[in-house]
Amino acid sequence: MTEPPRPPGAGDSGPQPDPSAPYGSSPGSEPPTAPLSGAPGTGGYPPPGDYPPPGGYPPPGGYPPPGGTPGYGAGYPAGGGYGPAAYANNDEKTWALVAHFGGAAGVIVGGGLLGWVAPLIAMMTRGQQSPTVRAHAVAALNFQITWAIASVLAWVITVITCGILFFVPMLVWLVPLIFGIIGGVKANEGVLYRYPMTYNFIK
Repeated sequence: MTEPPRPPGAGDSGPQPDPSAPYGSSPGSEPPTAPLSGAPGTGGYPPPGDYPPPGGYPPPGGYPPPGGTPGYGAGYPAGGGYGPAAYANNDEKTWALVAHFGGAAGVIVGGGLLGWVAPLIAMMTRGQQSPTVRAHAVAALNFQITWAIASVLAWVITVITCGILFFVPMLVWLVPLIFGIIGGVKANEGVLYRYPMTYNFIK
């Protein structure tokens, strides 16, 4: 009786892998390797240290926002204002508010003539230690001095016209009051307000 034909390679000599043996325990039982997509080399797994690739996954929590991480240097620019905006402590913020709101209160008390007192006190008391307070105080002080002079001129005009232009001091009185309040609101938000219609007497 003749033996049935064998498939090609069935009679080749050499070690045959044991199907029941785990990979690596007998010759010929290693798993086949295939090139990894994007991995360097011709195939197989990359050596340790090649992953993660440059520019790979973001760090836990994501990348920091543009301009730096708040509280660690660059931070974010303050919109709508100029100069120093952040306060180092609550004391700086308090004195900045005194400069602006105090100027508005001085306008009410002094009929438009004493709005410069509170910014001057803020600058002399805290401005030497804090550049932020000084910037707020100088901005408010220049504005209030400008409009105090305008108030004096308005009263002179009223006297010269025998009270015909009595409304002129009232209009001039409203300007430093309104803009002083606006400057205080901006300072409370951390913004150094740029007052309009101001002559810079103090740098």
